[in-house]
Amino acid sequence: MKKIILSILCLGILYSCKNKVQEISDDTSIKIEKQEAKPTFGIVIHGGAGTIFKKNMTAEKEAAYKAKLEEAIRIGHTILKNGRTSMDAVQKTINVLENSPLFNAGKGAVFTNEERNELDASIMDGATLNAGAVAGVTIIKNPINLAREVMSNSPHVLLSGKGAEQFAKEKGIELVEPSYFYTENRMNSLKKVKEKIAMKQASEKTAVFYDADIKDSKFGTVGCVALDKQGNLAAGTSTGGMTNKKWNRIGDSPIIGAGTYANNATCAVSSTGWGEYFIRGMVAHDISALMEYKELSLQEAATLVIQKKLTALGGTGGIVAIDHEGNIAMEFNTAGMYRATMNANDELEIGIYKKANSK
Repeated sequence: MKKIILSILCLGILYSCKNKVQEISDDTSIKIEKQEAKPTFGIVIHGGAGTIFKKNMTAEKEAAYKAKLEEAIRIGHTILKNGRTSMDAVQKTINVLENSPLFNAGKGAVFTNEERNELDASIMDGATLNAGAVAGVTIIKNPINLAREVMSNSPHVLLSGKGAEQFAKEKGIELVEPSYFYTENRMNSLKKVKEKIAMKQASEKTAVFYDADIKDSKFGTVGCVALDKQGNLAAGTSTGGMTNKKWNRIGDSPIIGAGTYANNATCAVSSTGWGEYFIRGMVAHDISALMEYKELSLQEAATLVIQKKLTALGGTGGIVAIDHEGNIAMEFNTAGMYRATMNANDELEIGIYKKANSK
């Protein structure tokens, strides 16, 4: 009887020890999982895609573009690293690019046929699918700021022209004189396009549309996508449109789903290129939809949309994107695209040309 009791006690002690070991093992697993689940974040920007060749770029100009791209992305990266939102990172990063004459947005906006600057922008919150956009504004220093104001403090998504500017005045958005946007470089570009079209009209003795040489133009639209430590995505895009545009033309940049899209379930996308084709293809949303419905990876979806679907339509340009896991895509079907990315490990990558040519 004593032997039976002793055996039962030994078994009890062994079972208790086994449980303790299992508890320790489980606790260790939890700690390891917690260490591996370190919050990730990332940011990607573009400064336009187009006929950008290294042979046509001076060393000084290349350095200037790279320096401004780095300045912009470090602003957003710092915001994310400090635990602030992807919306803040996108807005503040785009502000840097809008304030530079190097890019076709804000200060560096191109001129219309009437020698005006008409600006467009949009921003979207992947957590709520809320969005705001403005089109055809002429006195807003930073259109992306007004786009966010439309999103946050109006019942609407897209405001245009005088109405958007009136809303900006009511909300205290910074205004400037139209002359603020004047740059000699952009005015010279307009003159060259007009001269080229005039020569074609004279030689061919037929009407030529104002966008006859659009494929040879450089697109300097700026954009940013970001993932913050809370797992929220955001996207924003800002542009001056196309050189020599007429009739208050509006491109894809202020169109949610075409130029800008963000959804926490999939990805955040900002587009740059020939806007009419991005609108027809709903490029930004299409990438998200392919991820959601066909379960493609971000890179697979971006490659399919830009290299096959957009190209088949006759469209040119590119996108930058980031998904909910921090994976990035920088896809374009042109000779180059100004771009940069930074991740949670502080790794910075800046590119201008196709990798076959040079970074």
